[in-house]
Amino acid sequence: MNFTIYLLSYFIIIISVIGYGLLFQNTLRNIIDIEFEYNLIGSLLFLIFLSFLTHFFFNHGYIHNTIILLIGLISYIFFYFKEKKIFKRYSKYLFFIFGILTIALLTSKTHDDFPYYHFPYTYYLTQENLIIGMGNLVHGFRTPSSIFYLNSLFYLPVIEYFLFNLGVILIFGFSNLILIFKLKNDYKNKRYDFIFFLTLLSFLFINIFFYRIAEHGTDRSAQILILILFIEVFSLYRKSAIIEKLFSKIFILLGLIITLKAFYVLYLLILIPVFFHFRKNNLFLSFFKNFYFFLFCSVGLLLMLINIFNSGCILYPVNITCFSNFEWSLFNEAKSSNDWYEQWAKAGAGPNHLVDNPENYIKGFNWLANWIDMYFFNKVSDFIIGLLILLLIVNFTFKSKNKNNIKIKKQNYLVYSIIIILFFEWFYNHPSLRYGGFSLIALILFIPFSIYISKFISIKYFKEKIIFLIVLSLVIFVGRNANRIHNEVKKYNYHLFSYPYYYLDKVHFRVDTFVNRILVNYQNCMDENKINCERFEGISVSKKNIYYILKKYK
Repeated sequence: MNFTIYLLSYFIIIISVIGYGLLFQNTLRNIIDIEFEYNLIGSLLFLIFLSFLTHFFFNHGYIHNTIILLIGLISYIFFYFKEKKIFKRYSKYLFFIFGILTIALLTSKTHDDFPYYHFPYTYYLTQENLIIGMGNLVHGFRTPSSIFYLNSLFYLPVIEYFLFNLGVILIFGFSNLILIFKLKNDYKNKRYDFIFFLTLLSFLFINIFFYRIAEHGTDRSAQILILILFIEVFSLYRKSAIIEKLFSKIFILLGLIITLKAFYVLYLLILIPVFFHFRKNNLFLSFFKNFYFFLFCSVGLLLMLINIFNSGCILYPVNITCFSNFEWSLFNEAKSSNDWYEQWAKAGAGPNHLVDNPENYIKGFNWLANWIDMYFFNKVSDFIIGLLILLLIVNFTFKSKNKNNIKIKKQNYLVYSIIIILFFEWFYNHPSLRYGGFSLIALILFIPFSIYISKFISIKYFKEKIIFLIVLSLVIFVGRNANRIHNEVKKYNYHLFSYPYYYLDKVHFRVDTFVNRILVNYQNCMDENKINCERFEGISVSKKNIYYILKKYK
């Protein structure tokens, strides 16, 4: 029974989100006519916008979330008939993709950060509206992600909080849909250029390397979208490109990427060639008339406000973005947090080790030798070997003796140079694969290989080869997840059918428990009028004043 309820809730939410996509497809057609798969992922950006906005006024409880869910379901029913031709084209792909992703949903063990702050923060959103100074409670609360706000909308009756991992599955599924239809459209139009092969490699990569949804956290979803982002930016320079459409797609992707993880704001660098391209084509004013550009700006502004109310910083832990005059500000803590993140990323800290003199360790390249020993071997090296094996398989599948004369536009080299700049920034400041390394290393290898292989292809059995590689990647995805579930059943006593939910214990609710305990102690202290309660004088009992209470309590 629990298994049936779990899957039913999963598909109801997916149908509701598809309903928002159909709503956007119908209402935005006369404003900006983009492909349905992009309106689907655009609907996720819109739901994040709603979640950000309503968080200032309401908790994301059953009533709030049920209303949002019902709007999506009603939209699905209503626009299903109006957009029947479009939905008929996409329905089999949607149900096939999310049917396969069901096996990824089933998990007992979540990643390490899930009980630490991912679940507690999302649960906080379902219990309270905005509380100023929440960054004082838990270190992880200082860096909120849009995935928490999206997941908080899936707190519903019966299923409760057991679908707080659905956000990453939606991003993963819609990203696969985008890549499949890009391949399908390029094949139909016989565009077998490097962008086609970059798209194919990206599809194979995310399904083989990112198969375990529990590891996605706030990082891998963004890195999947980064791969698609660069595909779309390269597509600007195709002869057949419809620039206004690509413009909308780029801002949907950027809006999701930079709200998933704070430091991905660096990827705004990609707007440099985009702006130049629009200026060259006299389309600059179209930026300000585009719905998705407005949505992009709106989610960015709301996240900045949330960050300020959480930690007193626009972009924690960047010290220069913090306001020192706010009572709840973590201005003094930002620098040490930034150093800690850098130390951890440079292999200077871990569960079982900590370097001496960390301030000196992170300077310059003092960390390099230890990083190579502790992290490059074998995490980065194994990852690169895996990528090279993937490239060898694709090379063996497609390469022929025929050479095609293909010219690469100089603008593409500019985009590639931005990837190189981002790579060096990553390597110097936070050289951990989860902090952007997966996508950057993949792009650095995939792009020149895609240019190379596009010059030596034969169209003989071309379609069959593509289908073979896609099916192979999906078989690997299903097989690796089936093996993972088998191991979780044995190791964690995972009851797949009677209790298919991820494991929860008191640790997941410790923040909520901690806040309530402080407030109870504070109230008892004030009621009994004890001498040692003088530090609380003048503070009213309210969760809205939790940062004051915390500072006094400490």
